[in-house]
Amino acid sequence: MLPSLTFLKRQLEEILRNKFEQGHQTSGYLAKLEQLPASYDAYLEFAHSLAAIPMRDNWSYYEPNDLEDIWRECDPARPLGQVGILDLKDSAKRVEAAFLASVCGSMLGKPIEVNPSLSELRQALTSAGEWPLNNYISDEILHALDRRHWSWYETTRGRIGYVAPDDDINYTLMGMMALEQFGVGFTKRNLRDLWINHIPISTTWGPERAILLRSGISYLEHDKEIFNHSEIEAWPDFLVQETELCGAAIRADAYGYACPGQPALAAELAWRDASFTHRRTGIYATMFIAAAIAVAQVLRDPIEIIRTALQFVPRRSRFYEITQDCLQMVADADNWLEAYQSINQKYANYFHCQVYQEIGTLMNTFRFADNVGDGICKQVMQGNDTDSFGATAGSLLGVYFGSESLETRWLKPFQDRIHTGLSNFHEQKLSRLAERMGRLPELLHNGQHRIQPSELYVNENTDFGL
Repeated sequence: MLPSLTFLKRQLEEILRNKFEQGHQTSGYLAKLEQLPASYDAYLEFAHSLAAIPMRDNWSYYEPNDLEDIWRECDPARPLGQVGILDLKDSAKRVEAAFLASVCGSMLGKPIEVNPSLSELRQALTSAGEWPLNNYISDEILHALDRRHWSWYETTRGRIGYVAPDDDINYTLMGMMALEQFGVGFTKRNLRDLWINHIPISTTWGPERAILLRSGISYLEHDKEIFNHSEIEAWPDFLVQETELCGAAIRADAYGYACPGQPALAAELAWRDASFTHRRTGIYATMFIAAAIAVAQVLRDPIEIIRTALQFVPRRSRFYEITQDCLQMVADADNWLEAYQSINQKYANYFHCQVYQEIGTLMNTFRFADNVGDGICKQVMQGNDTDSFGATAGSLLGVYFGSESLETRWLKPFQDRIHTGLSNFHEQKLSRLAERMGRLPELLHNGQHRIQPSELYVNENTDFGL
């Protein structure tokens, strides 16, 4: 069954809005769309034409998607090799702590994943006598907030008996499996096969759902020609909307875990995963987060860690400009609430999943967190995509503070059980998954760790036995 023409038209309208935001000269295209005859051929021809829309003359940004172009736009002084001192035993413990903290952050934010603002959450928490947040969300908070995520019945305090299914956790596990099975040489074909085998389409949104559908079609076609480099690279550019949202950024964690003190390698692995579905800001945010997690395992100054990660972002991009601006606000602030107010006042129009304000709040959390639990609470209290950035904050804080900083009270409600929601994935002990994550740094170090980042780009025709 083909999608309806009404659905295709809505998609094309949204893609045009995305392209305007990205600096393209879209004037007149909506009118052209309205004038098209009601036929699939006409809509598909129009969709193909969108790849050639020129940039506006006054657009001052340059935002490539190709890895080599991205590297040319990054800070030439960025560290390409090892940063800090590598200690694999220490990294294993830090990565275990990071994965567990990301799970706690995700579950903390899950019942209020309804795009709340800090002011709304402060009012609800104060009404329930729980400001500032220091525990999992209670029913009293949800009543005061007057809206809730559908998962509330298994993610609120007193109801939690396991780690509930969550897409943020799923994608971290997918990154782990990609590295376990294929090492640093994993390809987008490998990702396609892993996604088809493990990710139910109902657990995906936006670009991930579109690419998973396209992957399924290619899988059914059994057409080996589909796996040439140019074909798979072009998937996100055809009838895929919202390619700058945070869906790729929530897939960054495993690559940062696996590369202690190696931000260039972490960023490159993150690029390969992110560019499977996303473009521009969606890619850069993923590279930035992976690099930050990698560096946070070996450096101790939060501001230095963030500045190092920013060296792996194109300097003429909107992401770099806004992140640099937010970092300055965080560095200048005396406390996290002051920094939040500055960020929110300027970037409030970028809300749930729209990356910019959320990356600002992530840096704010990282600078002012006293420990892991305090940090994930600060992140969630800043609102927007509470579970996704609660998870990302947990990863960053976990590798930074280490295993001793996460109080057992955050893990106890899960009873060492996890329900991932993944297909063909049967591990249900949270502790065993944390141990597997903790082995990633050694796995990469003993495998292809001597390969330089610039050598890691492999042709999509590479066959790893699939």
